[in-house]
Amino acid sequence: MPNKKIFINSNMIWTISQFRLGLIKAFIKAGYEVVCAADTDSFSMLSEMKLAEAGARFIRLPLSRKSINPLQDLRYIVLLRRVLRRERPDLVINFTVKPIVYGSLAAHSLGIPSFAVTTGLGFVFTRQNLLTRFIKLLYAFSLRFPKRIFFLNEDDRNALIKGSLADPKKTRILPSEGIDLDHYHPTGRFDPSEPFTFLLIARLLWEKGIGEYVEAARKLKESHGKQVECRLIGYVDENNPGGISREQLIEWVSEGVITYLGTTDDVRPVIADADCVVLPSIYREGVPRTLMEAAAMAKPLIATNWVGCREVVDHDINGYLCKPRDANDLYDKMVDMLNLSDQERALMGTNGREKMQRQFDEKIVINQYFKEIEALWS
Repeated sequence: MPNKKIFINSNMIWTISQFRLGLIKAFIKAGYEVVCAADTDSFSMLSEMKLAEAGARFIRLPLSRKSINPLQDLRYIVLLRRVLRRERPDLVINFTVKPIVYGSLAAHSLGIPSFAVTTGLGFVFTRQNLLTRFIKLLYAFSLRFPKRIFFLNEDDRNALIKGSLADPKKTRILPSEGIDLDHYHPTGRFDPSEPFTFLLIARLLWEKGIGEYVEAARKLKESHGKQVECRLIGYVDENNPGGISREQLIEWVSEGVITYLGTTDDVRPVIADADCVVLPSIYREGVPRTLMEAAAMAKPLIATNWVGCREVVDHDINGYLCKPRDANDLYDKMVDMLNLSDQERALMGTNGREKMQRQFDEKIVINQYFKEIEALWS
């Protein structure tokens, strides 16, 4: 196989090292040179080390994710185009909104084929404002250029096709970004002498269902007292328009409604120490990573009957689906989970693990990438 170079472009280095490291390792093992480009933050050193250890090179590309300042975006696309002209990759794979929009344009202008991987439509399709209208216009123009447009669920693909933003012939479905089933494996936990522990892992955004989770936790505290503990772990993203403030978080913790665990580079011990993982999100998830991680570790789940979440949770099989924006229904599902026998909960966990093996194994996703790349170059 000729030596070829793949350029992976995303918004933050953390998203590359967290979600695509297995893919990068597979590319390098197959003989490809891999260059990754993204912005960094104050916690990015570990991500850079992971990429270096995998054998990939990293290039920092400063990017303002939320800004609609045309000058900032122009600087980004000029810098990106300069990097691509210097690197001359054989394929560019763009992830997340702005890298997809501007990466598709930059690659096309240099005659380099590209793929676009939409990992969820996020706030673009849940809010109506100047920014979201602007991004949809950019999507409509830039998505004419990638050779393939990947989606993680049918809802997102149908939304872009219906909105005339994507050519149906170019679209493909990836079964999530995949989960490493050797890294995430089952662990026992339930101890009747300890409080039953619910866990929510997410960026602290209202659209992730944090408010509904807190309301349900408050009701559980009233009805079940110290028999139940509701934990929360995730990054406080106050710069996001939908972010939850530190003051609000402190208020909830002081009230004793939730236990906040901060953030971590490895969620496995936190998941292992929980009895059920909850995600009442109304965010336009691709396929929620935290639900896949928990299912791979054989934990029963509770999530909203919503885009992405219902890809992972089969109601009454490996967990429960609750109504969106409905804290009372979430509370009812959490009580239902509490009322199951140990054996019934264990069976849900086993069903979840088996679903990950059938549908979401990282190897399945990687094989699909290779299939599309080989078709591109055949």
